[in-house]
Amino acid sequence: MNRLFDALRPVIRFVVRRAGWVLLAALLLSTAGVYQAQNLTIDTDFANLLPDDDPSVQALERLRQTVGGESEVAVGIVSPSFEANKKFAEALIPKALKMTREGAGEPYLTRAEFQREVGFLKDNALYFASDQELREVEQFLDQQIEDAKREANPFFVDIEEGEEGEEDGGADGEELEQMYDRLVGKEYPISEDSTTMVVRFYPSGSRTDVGFIENLYGDLRSLVDSMGPQSYHPEMEVTLAGRLLRQQAEVDAITNDVLGSFASGVGTVILVVVLYFLYKSYRTRTGGRWDGRVFLAEVARSPILALVIATPLFMSLAWTGGVASLAFGDLNLMTSTLGLILFGLGIDFGIHFYARYTEERATGLSVADAAETTFASTGQAIATGAFTTAAALYVLMIAEFKGFSEFGAIAGTGVLFALVAMTIVMPALLSVLERTGLLNLAARSPASAVGGEGRRFGAARPVVIGSAVAVLGALAMLPQVSFQYDFGKLEPDYEAYEDRNAIIERAESRGDDNRRNPAYVVVDSAKNVPEVVKAVKEKARDSTSTVLAVESLQERFPLADTARQNKLDRIGEIRTLVTENKYLRNQDSENMERLRRAAQTREPIDLEQVPEFLRKQFTTKDGELGTFVMIYPEGSLSDGRRSIAFSNEIGTITTADGQTYHAASTPLVAANMLQLVQDEAPWMVLATFLMVALLMLMNFRSFRWAGLALVPLVVGVLWMLLLMVIFGVKLSFYNMVVLPAILGIGNDAGVHMVHRYREEGRRSLWTVLRSTGEHVMMGTVTTAIGFGGLLLSFHPGLNSIGTLAAIGLGTTLAAAIVFLPALLQWMEDRDSVPADVGGEEDRESSGEG
Repeated sequence: MNRLFDALRPVIRFVVRRAGWVLLAALLLSTAGVYQAQNLTIDTDFANLLPDDDPSVQALERLRQTVGGESEVAVGIVSPSFEANKKFAEALIPKALKMTREGAGEPYLTRAEFQREVGFLKDNALYFASDQELREVEQFLDQQIEDAKREANPFFVDIEEGEEGEEDGGADGEELEQMYDRLVGKEYPISEDSTTMVVRFYPSGSRTDVGFIENLYGDLRSLVDSMGPQSYHPEMEVTLAGRLLRQQAEVDAITNDVLGSFASGVGTVILVVVLYFLYKSYRTRTGGRWDGRVFLAEVARSPILALVIATPLFMSLAWTGGVASLAFGDLNLMTSTLGLILFGLGIDFGIHFYARYTEERATGLSVADAAETTFASTGQAIATGAFTTAAALYVLMIAEFKGFSEFGAIAGTGVLFALVAMTIVMPALLSVLERTGLLNLAARSPASAVGGEGRRFGAARPVVIGSAVAVLGALAMLPQVSFQYDFGKLEPDYEAYEDRNAIIERAESRGDDNRRNPAYVVVDSAKNVPEVVKAVKEKARDSTSTVLAVESLQERFPLADTARQNKLDRIGEIRTLVTENKYLRNQDSENMERLRRAAQTREPIDLEQVPEFLRKQFTTKDGELGTFVMIYPEGSLSDGRRSIAFSNEIGTITTADGQTYHAASTPLVAANMLQLVQDEAPWMVLATFLMVALLMLMNFRSFRWAGLALVPLVVGVLWMLLLMVIFGVKLSFYNMVVLPAILGIGNDAGVHMVHRYREEGRRSLWTVLRSTGEHVMMGTVTTAIGFGGLLLSFHPGLNSIGTLAAIGLGTTLAAAIVFLPALLQWMEDRDSVPADVGGEEDRESSGEG
């Protein structure tokens, strides 16, 4: 490393001599970077975090291409008049279905759900029931017969008499009502008071296409406004909502959140650094003596300090943004935070370089000599830390999970750009500012700005013992580190969306309560559907199954003659029970009356007779009918463990003839992502640590010195895990990326401390702490502020990244400036410090922090 930086001395002399040209070149590159970075958008789709060849991703893409988007656009029409609402909806639907995106021939929307032919459905409801639903009806009737028999028994005493729901069969009756509502429903989707009517449209585009969503809602809003809702009723209000809107709300909110966090975080970092270097500059100029005029002059020049630190850093961010746009096009949920993180991380390099530069100027060196000395000494430690951090981050690129791989690629590149900016652009900027008199770091008298030579680090033994106890405690509590599986706790509440969705929910049907988030299996031909249904039902027979129901067109209205007759026979048996069975024929409950009417089908129903809204549920965008199967999960999939179980059960389906199909849905993709993160994270952490250790060994060329440099990292990470258990901080698929990042970033503190101690020699611990330790603390604090800006995020997932990073950086800093000096002092007391410390040979082979 020393030879490399000696070879680069002419470069730094050229930079100082031709500072204006260097700044101009950097500015041109930054302008190009900003121009390219403007194309970056935030992609919140989990599917794009998995490899492109992942079966669940490919299945989801096929679903979107054949069936259309999973999410819907909901239009809520509210007025006191049912007729006015209906008239507006009927006028809106044909116009909305004709809307096309500018520059594209395909309509925005493929179909609408509005009116049901409930009369036809009430007469033939059982004909459209699935096998499972018919079985539920048969079980309900069997239970009714058993109840009637018990009541007819003179010795039977009903100890639950009078409980609510008795008349219609209690819980079984409620399930039957839900099934009936699902099959028949209401003629129009309206609220209980008939003042709210809802129309649902299904899009042709992907829910990940933010431009499509924005244009769709914008054009739909324009269409609604052009129709003049108040002309239908003076009090009419039309609200656009739907799950597709949630996607847009999520992207907008996260974008604003990231920008807001970036602004507040950057402002805080710059303020802290300016105050710190205001103090450093004042001390350099006065030698520590009070001088009011110098103090006021430094306060007046504080904007210049901000310019010195922030300008190179903003340039490096512009370069990074341009490269990220060219390489990936979009930012994912993890990489969307990198602007703030890289700002906090990159300023660390600037703090070390600028601080050492001010110390060299304080000794009387010229601008050129101070820049060259700083570059050749501190520059080495900065480069070592940057190369180590970048290499550790680049290790993440081998991961299949794109949250890791893209984070590593962009962050690693950003670190290297920050290194270039702080070691090339900053010296050029300092040269220009000092030559123009805008900045003056020359000391009044050459004197060392750092004191404390020979002072002993006190309480070394208690610190070492106490730290060791904390490490043992962390190892003992390691199994208690937990993972956050509840997706709901990692997602924020989008108030704008929730307020609109509350209007839509007024018209929700009870039949929709249990059947949400279905997985779809798309097949090549309708002939393959029965085999897929059969295979899924075989899986669902297990008592631990996560499958609630399986639906297909062929079950709802069978097409084969044999299947039709079998269904008619079952309906005939039910009809006989409800009309002729002595225990049921006289029952006049609402459920029984519904069943009597629903069981009147005696002839097969042709496909042309099936209501259009029902046919369209099983129709592809190309008009192909009955080529997919819907599988409904039992219960909510907000718990990642249930999502994983559902994915493991039906994610891959093999039929009796050996054909393999893959189910598709967003929850399945989320489950696969969660499994991939859990599988890869331990290996990424191990690979990152091994890379850091290898680079430390290559840099120090000594196992003992490399080990000492790694001590703060290992101890700090263990303390971090201990604090996580104590304060209940959980790992999640969001903040797992922090673990390898901490290994790459947290190692810098140990590198700088050990470099400076190795250069200064024994009995220099207090000197190292007063100089390098001070810079390390400021660098880590600013990096933590960079991450900590996410603590202001309203998004729980992004917030968890900031929380874990702040804890990890805090513990690695404490290990570097408390435990490491105590350990070195304890080693000095025992005369066990490595021999090659503080010698001429070491000064030729090491940099300084």
